[in-house]
Amino acid sequence: MTAFPPRFFVTADQIDAQVAAFYAAVRNHPQLGPVFAGHVTDWPEHEAKIARFWRNAILREGVYDGSPMMAHRQAGDVRPAHFPLWLDLFDATLQRTLPPEAAAAWSAMAHRIGRALAMGVEEARRPSGAVPRF
Repeated sequence: MTAFPPRFFVTADQIDAQVAAFYAAVRNHPQLGPVFAGHVTDWPEHEAKIARFWRNAILREGVYDGSPMMAHRQAGDVRPAHFPLWLDLFDATLQRTLPPEAAAAWSAMAHRIGRALAMGVEEARRPSGAVPRF
């Protein structure tokens, strides 16, 4: 069986560097920092888990088995309005850590994932029986 090629070219080391730089910025962010601090007790472990998520999504390594949607829906204090802030910070970090072509490709993927997570969080907050909003 042949492995699928990466979705775009970045290395595992570049993914690790992006994740580390991003979470360093998150910890200092006035809105996102407190939300993450309420859930992350071991930053190196969290960063390793998220790096596995991205290596799975981009490099197709099959090294991540979590459920980002469930994690964000169950957090309780994650709001749809957090995702644009997250994406802006993620994009700014991508622009600092990667060549433009790789940064743009990863950004597009992150924005698709961010939109899906924001919709999932919104749906989880919807009262039972209410009409979904799209």
